[in-house]
Amino acid sequence: MGYCTQLNEKYGSNIYVLFRVLVGLLFMQHGGQKLFGWFGGLGGSAAPLFSLMGLAGVIEFFGGLALVLGLFTRLVATITAVEMLVAFFKVHFPQSWIPLLNQGELALLFFAAFLVLIIYGSGKWSLEQALLKKETF
Repeated sequence: MGYCTQLNEKYGSNIYVLFRVLVGLLFMQHGGQKLFGWFGGLGGSAAPLFSLMGLAGVIEFFGGLALVLGLFTRLVATITAVEMLVAFFKVHFPQSWIPLLNQGELALLFFAAFLVLIIYGSGKWSLEQALLKKETF
């Protein structure tokens, strides 16, 4: 058995929880920028709630929070993955097809992270496991 396999068996589930929480916290920051004007987002002001940016903010903030808590992880990851594809093709792709040039690399990285979350679900230390004793979706 290789060293990496041993590490995965011993720490893999803990590292996955760290991954889920970090992705959720980072995604929440983007939602906070749009919803509350945090971190200098949108010139320090909030996006109108009933706008495309407002909808994105709601999905990002509350979706990120759900991921941090491990609540409905697969469903939330599916919704947020779709949002990232829409963001990439609606906002970034028209500027250029190269993600580094169109500043869409973060949308694609989040998309990839959400695919991992869809496959692996909430993992341990999640509200979903604690409250429902199973994963949904």
